[in-house]
Amino acid sequence: MASTHSQPCDALRRQGYQFFREGSSAALKPCLWCKKALKGQEKCYKHQFYGIESHRCVQMTPTLRCNQRCLFCWRSFEHTHPGGRDCTPAEIWERLPSLQKRALSGYKPSPYVTPERFAEAMNPRHVAISLSGEPTLYPFLPELIGLFAENGLTTFLVSNGTNPAVLSQCRPFQTYVSLTAPDRQTYLGLCRPEEDFWDRIQESLQLLGRRRSAVRITLVKGYNDFNPLSYARMVQDSGATFVEVKGYMFLGYSRKRLERENMPSFAHVKKFAEEIARGSGYRFRDENPASRVVCLERVE
Repeated sequence: MASTHSQPCDALRRQGYQFFREGSSAALKPCLWCKKALKGQEKCYKHQFYGIESHRCVQMTPTLRCNQRCLFCWRSFEHTHPGGRDCTPAEIWERLPSLQKRALSGYKPSPYVTPERFAEAMNPRHVAISLSGEPTLYPFLPELIGLFAENGLTTFLVSNGTNPAVLSQCRPFQTYVSLTAPDRQTYLGLCRPEEDFWDRIQESLQLLGRRRSAVRITLVKGYNDFNPLSYARMVQDSGATFVEVKGYMFLGYSRKRLERENMPSFAHVKKFAEEIARGSGYRFRDENPASRVVCLERVE
């Protein structure tokens, strides 16, 4: 009989997850945009907004643990790896290049992948700590981000904001905090946290004005796409550098929890972003209709 560790681990491996160590839930998986960019096709909107080279970006997580069960999350709650001991930052750094190479090796023979571009992909310069799980539950997160920086890699840290004490110790290139509701009750119903973290999320938002940062608002039609002035007040108080208003996408395991109708159109997303901008000190910066996302920036 398979162990409780191997069952979810095998399921995630079939989905393309590369684990840093047997029995640990630290993992990486190249995203769709990394693979497209490697073939000379479209790039992630982060390239458009912030200049990130998509084919040189590693999407990873130091832990698959999470303290929320958001309805709109495309990840599988059923296949969450229970993990064993946490990898050390040194272990993650040591294995990161070889795992990224293994994950992308099948693209080397492609006629659409130039030798120069493939060589660049084998020398990643950016890490998006956003694959799955909540990274602030990893006990060595500040040290891991520091190790990436020491070796010349920039990092995007994506957090649900439930651990402001940990977030305050982290110094990534850019900090993302998710703001998924205009009020406490909507948050509890949509994100289904282990406990009420609403006040902690507000604390995390207050950290953003001191660093390069972004508030991520994922709009789910019929669930949290109302009261834009409430979002505007929280965004304004945060002082974040950027705000990304992004539409929920009907993908992955979220299809078991929501309906296609919960996916807002880009026009709806853009209108909502404009209402947030009008109610705060932010202005339109850029948009990517394919990803249904609008970027706002703080007015200095």
